[in-house]
Amino acid sequence: MGNCFSDVAGGQSAVGGTGINHGNQANAPNEAVDAFLNSRGYQGLYNQIELSLSATSLRDRDVLSKSDPMTVLYSKEKDGSLKELGRTEVVLNSLNPKWITKYTMAYYFETVQNLVFRVYDIDTQFHNQDVKMLKLEEQDFLGEASCTLAQIVTKSDRSLTVDLVCGEQSSGQAHAQKFGNLTVFAEESISSKTTVELRLRCSELESKDLFSKSDPFLVVSKTTECGIVVPICKTEVIKNDHSPIWKPVFLNIQQIGSKENPLIIECYDFNSNGKHSLLGKIQKSLLDLEKLHSAGIGANFFVPTAVGPKQESKVLKSQLFVESYSEKIQYTFLDYLASGYELNFMVAIDFTASNGNPRLPDSLHYIDPSGRPNAYQRAILDVGEVLQFYDTDKRFPAWGFGARPIDGPVSHCFNLNGSSSYCEVEGIQGIMMAYMSALHNVSLAGPTLFGPVITSAAHIASQSLTNNERKYFILLIITDGVITDLQETKDALVQAADLPLSILIVGVGGADFKEMEILDADKGERLESTTGRVAVRDIVQFVPLRDVQNGDVSVVRSLLAELPSQLLEYMRFRKIQPTF
Repeated sequence: MGNCFSDVAGGQSAVGGTGINHGNQANAPNEAVDAFLNSRGYQGLYNQIELSLSATSLRDRDVLSKSDPMTVLYSKEKDGSLKELGRTEVVLNSLNPKWITKYTMAYYFETVQNLVFRVYDIDTQFHNQDVKMLKLEEQDFLGEASCTLAQIVTKSDRSLTVDLVCGEQSSGQAHAQKFGNLTVFAEESISSKTTVELRLRCSELESKDLFSKSDPFLVVSKTTECGIVVPICKTEVIKNDHSPIWKPVFLNIQQIGSKENPLIIECYDFNSNGKHSLLGKIQKSLLDLEKLHSAGIGANFFVPTAVGPKQESKVLKSQLFVESYSEKIQYTFLDYLASGYELNFMVAIDFTASNGNPRLPDSLHYIDPSGRPNAYQRAILDVGEVLQFYDTDKRFPAWGFGARPIDGPVSHCFNLNGSSSYCEVEGIQGIMMAYMSALHNVSLAGPTLFGPVITSAAHIASQSLTNNERKYFILLIITDGVITDLQETKDALVQAADLPLSILIVGVGGADFKEMEILDADKGERLESTTGRVAVRDIVQFVPLRDVQNGDVSVVRSLLAELPSQLLEYMRFRKIQPTF
C-alpha cells in the first residue's frame, strides 16, 4: 500500500493519514483493524509528483529547419512492456526544447517505478492534429531515455539529466549512440502537504462487551463520486473506555478533496477476530468539525436501523467532540530526501539448522540450479531493489546468525562476506554472492537469537547520529523460526528506538511466528526492557512470507510502505526539520 509521507506521526503505519505516537500504549497499529480496513477497499495515500521535461542537443532531422520535438512518457511494467502515460505538446523548430505540458503521477516509495521517455520529431503535416491522435510510427524517432522515479526524487534539486540514445536501433549493442540529453524535474504538489490535525473524543459510548467496557477506535471515511465509502484514516484503539480521548489524527486535504466534502466518522468496538462492532457513526465535513471545535459542542452519533430506500437511523446519547483543530503545512518524506537524507539498507540472514540441509531441495536455503531464487534470496531482492536507490554508495552491511563458521564456535552475528574486520558488501548482488558463499563456509546450528544483530545495526546507526550524518537505517532480518532470546531482543529494540533505525522482519517457511508478532506491537503494547524502560516508538514491522517462491511479495511491499512514516516519526521525535 502507498503512503502520504507528510509529517504525520506513525499512525500512517497502519492506515495513511492517522497520527500516532508509538510511545503511547494504545497507539500502535493492529493487524485486525488493518485487515478490516483493507476489506473495505482502502488503498492508501501517496505523493503527487508533477514532472516537467526539457532537452538539449537533439538530433536535427529536418532539412530546411530544426526538429519539432514531442516527448512520450511510458511506465515500464514488470514484464518489460511499456504503458503510455502521457505526451507533451510539440515545440516547433527547436533542438533545445522546454515543454510546457506537465505530467502528474503518484509516487509510491515501496515500488520501483521505471519510466521511459521517447522523443519524436513531428512531421509538419501533423502539426494541427491533437498530439493524442498522432501515430508514432509515422514520426521520426529522436532518442530514448530511461530512469526510475526514485532516481529523480532523491536528487537534492529533484532534477535528473539522462542521455538520449537511439534505443530502437541499439538493441544488443554494448554502447548505444547518444543523441542529446533529457532533463526531468519533479515537483511535489503543495496540496499534498496541507494537513488538518484533529484531536477527537467521545462521551457515553455504549458497552458491547459482556464483562468490561468497549475498546473503541474511530474510522474516518470519504464517499467517492460513485457513492463508494473509502476509509482514509483511523485512530488507535483505546482499551476499556467509554469516554476516550484519542491522539491526534492527520487528514490530508488533497485526499479529501475540500473542507466542504462530507466525511463519515464511525466508532467501533475493537475485537481481536476482526469483527468489530459499530458503536455509532456521524457525517460531518471538515468545516463542520471546525465549527464544533469553535463552539465547544458535540454531535450525536447514530446507528442505522433499516437498510434500503428509507435508511432509517436511531440517534444515540453518545457524542463526538473535537478537542483541537488546526491546519498546517507538514514536511514530507520527499522534503527530507531533497535535503540530503539517505536510507541505508542492512540485512541479517538466519543460518540455523531448522532451515534444513542447503544441499537438499526441501531446504529453505537450497540454491536451485535453474536460478529460481529461494525464499531468502527473494526477500533480499524485493526489499533491496527498492532501497538501493536511496543509498548513494550502495555499500550494505550484511550479517548471518545462528551458524558455526569453519573451526569456530556458533556465532549469532558474523560478517556475511567472511571478513573479520568489515561487514559491508557492494550492492544487492554483493549480498547475494556473500550469502551463497556463506552457505559453503558455515555449518548451520542454532539457536535463533536476534539481539546481537540488532545491537550491531544499532551501533552503526548510533555512530551515524553522533557524526550528524543524514542517514536513516533499515535492517532486514530474514528468519525461519521463533526467537529464543525474546527479552534480550526487546531490550535491544527499546534502546534502538531512540536511533534512526527501522527493522523489517520477514518470516519464511511454515513455522508458527505468533510469538514474533509481539515485537511488532500490533496490539498496542509497547515494548518494555528488563529495567522497565518503554520504547519511545515502534520500529519493527513483521510479516510471515508463506509463499514467496510463488511471487507473493505484496506483503514485503506493504512493509516497505510503512518506512517513510517511520522516518517522519523519528524526525518528529528528534525535532529534526529538513534544510534546503
